[in-house]
Amino acid sequence: MATLKEIRAKLKDQEANKGGNTQSYGDNAIFPFWNIKEGETTVFRFLPDGNTENTFFWAERLMIKLPFAGIKGDTDSRPVQVQVPCMEMYGKTCPVLAEVRGWFKDPALEDMGRKYWKKRSYIFQGFVTDTPLKEETPPENPIRRFVIGPQIFQIIKQALMDPDMEELPTDYTAGIDFRLNKTSKGGFADYSSSNWARRDRPLSDAEQKAVDEHGLFDLSDFLPKEPDDVAVQVIKEMFEASVDGEAYDADRWSQYFRPAGVSAKTGDPNKGPGGTDKPAAKSAVNTDKPAAKTESTLAEDEATLPWNDDAKEAKTATKSEGGGSAQDILSMIRSRQSQ
Repeated sequence: MATLKEIRAKLKDQEANKGGNTQSYGDNAIFPFWNIKEGETTVFRFLPDGNTENTFFWAERLMIKLPFAGIKGDTDSRPVQVQVPCMEMYGKTCPVLAEVRGWFKDPALEDMGRKYWKKRSYIFQGFVTDTPLKEETPPENPIRRFVIGPQIFQIIKQALMDPDMEELPTDYTAGIDFRLNKTSKGGFADYSSSNWARRDRPLSDAEQKAVDEHGLFDLSDFLPKEPDDVAVQVIKEMFEASVDGEAYDADRWSQYFRPAGVSAKTGDPNKGPGGTDKPAAKSAVNTDKPAAKTESTLAEDEATLPWNDDAKEAKTATKSEGGGSAQDILSMIRSRQSQ
């Protein structure tokens, strides 16, 4: 387990370098804190990552949402959305962000850039020590996972960097609980009043027994599998098709990434448009398998919040006034690409 000093050092290092580049999940372990009512509080006790090589007690996930006008060949289909992993999550160059970063140089393209920018979430684990939420089928293992957005994460991070915090909040004997308060702001759920408990608290006998019996989750198991070269090319094709307003092509992409409710086609996934051959795929990647899909939709309540400031990495931008029609935007993008 990393020390508080090591965590602080790594957080500082990340700030300094900001902007750089098989397991069953169907265990009902994710706690849906967003379902508590406005004015209510839930208390968590975070635990360390079961992966001892992880400095932090959380795992960061970066995803990109690709909207499509519908599904190709289905005249009754409605707009759909496909989530794909951002390659920067693996320390690689992301083909989507490589294109989108340039859009923030043009005020007319900023809104379009935000649409395709990476969305951050953080996976934690721990106990729910107090909550008004009643679950119909709580899991046998009381160690839960939490999918947390940047707004709550910043509160956690700021406390870790506070010199007044002397012990890790995940320490079994000297740790502290986290009080998650739900309010509203501008019609959206707001958690900005959440805070840490004032006093430390050792784990109870029941909590310590649960850790001993069940062990800790390796949080990296709940991140999408890293796409291989073929899957990265599929992400690039899907992104370009999405920007051009095309429908989702299940014949080309469903063995790699697909919307919820769409089954993988059994045709040849190595055939591109017009029957052209692609390199043989090493492995198919599907981030929308039932459990992963559940993980990715757990923060839907937070996904509606205007908390995603990641696009500021590309540019500290203000929302553009106007910006023209979709066709105007696409014309500007294509014009830039041809220069």
